[in-house]
Amino acid sequence: MMHPIEKNELWHAQATLAIAIILQLTITKALRLGPQYLIAGFELILVIAIGYTAPRRHSTAETIHKAFSTLMIALVSLANAAQLGLLIRALIHGANIPGKTLLTSAMAIFLTNIIMFGLWYWELDSPGLSGRHNYNRDKQMLFPQNSSRSEDSWRPTFFDYLYVSITNSTAFSPTDTMPLTHVAKGLMSLQALISLLTVVLVTARAVNILG
Repeated sequence: MMHPIEKNELWHAQATLAIAIILQLTITKALRLGPQYLIAGFELILVIAIGYTAPRRHSTAETIHKAFSTLMIALVSLANAAQLGLLIRALIHGANIPGKTLLTSAMAIFLTNIIMFGLWYWELDSPGLSGRHNYNRDKQMLFPQNSSRSEDSWRPTFFDYLYVSITNSTAFSPTDTMPLTHVAKGLMSLQALISLLTVVLVTARAVNILG
């Protein structure tokens, strides 16, 4: 059974990606992958693509939209991961980058990572850019509301998946929402490991700067 996604949910995803674009523009050149507007440009394409997705979207186009959105999210995620690699190298080898610039860039990469994993969860368990909720599809995540309400009366939106991404990045493990499949568990495990590594290295660098 297919149900159209609400426009408010699309707007929330677009606003969050707009924040990611601003974050990318604050990253120092030494930690940036490629031209200044490369990753921000990919994110802008996602914003436009989400805007193009509408409740009137036909279910026959779901596969195309899924493939496109997965490709774009993967490109931005890989690019941000490459920047994270540059950040880790700079933190370990003590690159000649001002401490304040290094820490603000690290925060931008960290927050972008949260946003991108939120999009991954949204695309995996919800409609994403397909524009329609498929209630016949097996669930990838179990929200606490699913235990007390029927799926017809409550469904997760983009903001719920963004919340899952935030809590998984800060707690380094699932909190109130449980992954049900190997794919979901793999994504959440990868995000937790990335977050833990980043926080440990950034904290160590901050202590050196303050010391």
